[in-house]
Amino acid sequence: MFHNIRAVLFDLDGTLIDSAPDLGAAADKMRTDRGLPSLPLERYRPMAGAGARGMLGEAFGMAPDHPEFMGMREEFFVNYASCLTQRTNVFDGIAELVDQILRRGMAWGVVTNKGARFTEPLTRAIALFGTAGAVVSGDTTAYAKPHPAPLLEAAERLQLAPGQCIYVGDDERDIVAGLAAGMGTVAATYGYLGAKSNPLEWGAHATIKSPSELLQLLANA
Repeated sequence: MFHNIRAVLFDLDGTLIDSAPDLGAAADKMRTDRGLPSLPLERYRPMAGAGARGMLGEAFGMAPDHPEFMGMREEFFVNYASCLTQRTNVFDGIAELVDQILRRGMAWGVVTNKGARFTEPLTRAIALFGTAGAVVSGDTTAYAKPHPAPLLEAAERLQLAPGQCIYVGDDERDIVAGLAAGMGTVAATYGYLGAKSNPLEWGAHATIKSPSELLQLLANA
């Protein structure tokens, strides 16, 4: 699955960037605004890959079927929009990885379930994304991951066949979507793995513990 690869597509949160501090801060502000004690970042980090659902679940024990979930989710979104890049950083090794991908004459891009209202300002604010050939948000297509539609959209924007792309992500939904799209898949275990996650059970073609291991995988191919 890693021969004749022309592009590398990445999930965003937990794969390229560490956004857990800002996501956690947005949820924690909701707690303190209600007179509840603040929770440490370590409580929020494992759930960061699940976005609002994960943050509200950790902050309030609230599931999506709760009658107040939609209103609370919008409040979380407003808080998050106000601190989008205050504490968010690119993971160590990612800048070098992207540089090496480009040096190999390959393209790269982002496919995330984060909505465009956040993805677009965030990627504009971080210089790394200036060379991305495609940025597909969770609401760019009719379906979000684990549906393959966003990945197929990214391949089309890069004018490549899906089989010429690999997809790297830190959540089982990423691997399910990549497999359904006919792409090579790589599970990034340095991301936001929940307590019950076992990447070895996701069915990915490869697993990496750091961005540098993806470079080695590409070199071997």
